Amino acid sequence: MAKPKSGAKKPTPAAKTGAKPAAKKDNAARLDLIRNASKKVATAATKVVKAVAEGAKGKVAAAKKAVAEKVEKAPAAAKKAAAKVAPPAPTTPPAKAGKTAPAAKAAPAAPAGKKGAGKAGGKTPSVVPAGPPVEKPRPRATKLPPVGEPLTKREMEQLLTAGEGRGVTGEGSLKGRLVLSGEMPHLVVVGRDKRELTFLLQGPDQEVLPAYVDHKVSVSGLIKKTTNHSGVVEVRKYSAKKPEVEEVAPAPSDSEPKLRYLSPGEVSMAVAAGMGAGIKGFASIRGNLEMMGEDFVLVVSNGGTRQQVSFAIEGKAAVKSLRKHVGQTLQVTGVVDKTSGWGGRITAETVEPRPSEARSVSRDEMELVHIEGEVPTSVDVKLNHGLTVRLQEQPGATWAIEPTLAKRVGLREANFEQGAAGGPATREFFFTPRNPGNFEMEFFLAKAFTPGVVERSFKISVTVKP
Repeated sequence: MAKPKSGAKKPTPAAKTGAKPAAKKDNAARLDLIRNASKKVATAATKVVKAVAEGAKGKVAAAKKAVAEKVEKAPAAAKKAAAKVAPPAPTTPPAKAGKTAPAAKAAPAAPAGKKGAGKAGGKTPSVVPAGPPVEKPRPRATKLPPVGEPLTKREMEQLLTAGEGRGVTGEGSLKGRLVLSGEMPHLVVVGRDKRELTFLLQGPDQEVLPAYVDHKVSVSGLIKKTTNHSGVVEVRKYSAKKPEVEEVAPAPSDSEPKLRYLSPGEVSMAVAAGMGAGIKGFASIRGNLEMMGEDFVLVVSNGGTRQQVSFAIEGKAAVKSLRKHVGQTLQVTGVVDKTSGWGGRITAETVEPRPSEARSVSRDEMELVHIEGEVPTSVDVKLNHGLTVRLQEQPGATWAIEPTLAKRVGLREANFEQGAAGGPATREFFFTPRNPGNFEMEFFLAKAFTPGVVERSFKISVTVKP
């Protein structure tokens, strides 16, 4: 039996055992590379899915590019090892939408090559277009300020007077008609002298109030008059009433109804300011005769103020001899037709002069201060003495002052005087102030039957000295 050569050595057990740890280390390194590459690919695929769900096209393209670059950069050893050893499927975070879960599971297979990555990218769902932009609601006042001081009677008068009361603030109530202006609820209030004021409604109920457009609404809360004609209400309570349904007028009959005599109550409404519009019938009314251009007008109440009620006299038989009675008191009988709250027309059948009433205040032994024409000025008047203002009338219009001011400064007479020899007519206002202080008297040239329509005005400052 031949002996082994001395030059050849048998492999030692130590050498055999050393080869196994080296192989294990190589396998472990390969597995680490595979895990790292798969994690990166899975992360990138998850970003693709999220970008698709959000509908961002730019993010989807960027994420696809990142996946492709990371797959190309994966070491060749990792690709070979992936072919031999199948790594466990990495866990992916739960997707937000149920439809995107299959795409997330298929993404880890991308390290096998570029084709797999392309297929995974090709199966991404199409981007869902965004819907129409939703308009953000306008900011509205939702907090109420603390409760303020209640409005006094004097402040309430200023609040409801057009042209006055700017800056008045306090707790109170208002009634009016609800309208929308700029998508915001406003309350239109008919104030003193029949002029409208507008108040913006604020508070937690501001979003509910537009449902009551054209309703009669009553509100209570903190009222602020920001200008002389408008303001703001912080609404604490409100109530709304449905608008009255207009009744359908019956079909006119062939024969017109006969005119009837007006009752005493209807006659009182016919001569009262702001009332009785639409009254028509046979009646007898008394007033002072004035002229407006070539037309004759019977002033029946509140002469010289913006609540004056007057009727244009019609009828040829009665009109022929009226010029000589201008400025006197007449009793006119005929068909009265009140078209608005401030007058209408009367078709006269008979006209009878009546003795003029005696003047309530005698001008004898009284110091008079006289102002002629539209001259804005300042004058001093003694208490319980007289002030006269004479203004030239114009056809279709008449001079007047506010009723509240007339009461405050003591308006006694507003006498219409026809000009001599066809000259222009004038109106004389006679005041006897009873209270000392400073007063700003404003005169309006307004239309006769619609005193709310003003052509021009001017002011006089009056100081009443004791």
